[in-house]
Amino acid sequence: MRERVEKAIEKIRPMLMAEGGNLELVEVTDEGTVKVKLTGACGGCPMSQMTLKMGIERILKQEIPELKEVIAV
Repeated sequence: MRERVEKAIEKIRPMLMAEGGNLELVEVTDEGTVKVKLTGACGGCPMSQMTLKMGIERILKQEIPELKEVIAV
Protein backbone atom coordinates (compact mmCIF):
# COMPACT_ATOMS: atom_id res chain seq x y z
CA MET A 1 0.00 0.00 0.00
CA ARG A 2 2.93 2.34 0.64
CA GLU A 3 3.73 2.47 -3.10
CA ARG A 4 0.17 3.46 -3.90
CA VAL A 5 0.27 6.22 -1.29
CA GLU A 6 3.59 7.51 -2.65
CA LYS A 7 2.14 7.65 -6.19
CA ALA A 8 -0.91 9.56 -4.96
CA ILE A 9 1.30 11.98 -3.00
CA GLU A 10 3.25 12.72 -6.19
CA LYS A 11 -0.02 14.02 -7.68
CA ILE A 12 -0.60 16.28 -4.66
CA ARG A 13 2.95 17.56 -4.23
CA PRO A 14 2.91 20.12 -7.11
CA MET A 15 -0.08 21.90 -5.54
CA LEU A 16 1.73 22.19 -2.21
CA MET A 17 5.00 23.25 -3.81
CA ALA A 18 3.21 26.03 -5.71
CA GLU A 19 2.44 27.56 -2.28
CA GLY A 20 5.96 27.01 -0.92
CA GLY A 21 5.18 23.82 0.99
CA ASN A 22 5.81 20.13 0.66
CA LEU A 23 4.81 16.78 2.10
CA GLU A 24 6.94 13.96 3.43
CA LEU A 25 5.52 10.45 3.86
CA VAL A 26 6.51 9.13 7.28
CA GLU A 27 4.55 5.89 7.65
CA VAL A 28 1.67 3.82 6.32
CA THR A 29 0.27 1.55 9.02
CA ASP A 30 -1.38 -1.83 8.51
CA GLU A 31 -4.58 -0.29 9.90
CA GLY A 32 -4.78 2.18 7.01
CA THR A 33 -3.42 5.30 8.69
CA VAL A 34 -1.05 7.49 6.70
CA LYS A 35 1.37 9.63 8.70
CA VAL A 36 2.85 12.62 6.93
CA LYS A 37 5.02 15.59 7.78
CA LEU A 38 4.10 18.94 6.28
CA THR A 39 7.23 20.93 5.47
CA GLY A 40 8.15 24.31 4.07
CA ALA A 41 5.40 26.92 4.21
CA CYS A 42 2.88 24.18 5.10
CA GLY A 43 4.76 23.33 8.29
CA GLY A 44 3.91 26.58 10.02
CA CYS A 45 0.72 27.54 8.23
CA PRO A 46 -2.36 28.01 10.42
CA MET A 47 -4.46 26.45 7.64
CA SER A 48 -2.34 23.28 7.46
CA GLN A 49 -4.90 21.11 9.29
CA MET A 50 -7.59 22.13 6.82
CA THR A 51 -5.22 21.43 3.93
CA LEU A 52 -4.44 18.05 5.47
CA LYS A 53 -8.04 16.93 6.03
CA MET A 54 -9.93 18.65 3.22
CA GLY A 55 -7.23 18.34 0.58
CA ILE A 56 -4.59 15.70 1.16
CA GLU A 57 -6.76 13.18 3.02
CA ARG A 58 -9.66 13.57 0.58
CA ILE A 59 -7.45 13.02 -2.46
CA LEU A 60 -5.63 10.05 -0.93
CA LYS A 61 -8.94 8.40 0.03
CA GLN A 62 -10.21 8.87 -3.53
CA GLU A 63 -7.11 7.14 -4.87
CA ILE A 64 -6.95 4.47 -2.12
CA PRO A 65 -10.44 3.89 -0.64
CA GLU A 66 -9.20 1.50 2.07
CA LEU A 67 -7.31 4.30 3.85
CA LYS A 68 -8.81 5.26 7.19
CA GLU A 69 -7.15 8.60 7.92
CA VAL A 70 -4.21 10.89 7.24
CA ILE A 71 -2.50 12.52 10.21
CA ALA A 72 0.36 14.99 10.56
CA VAL A 73 3.28 14.07 12.78
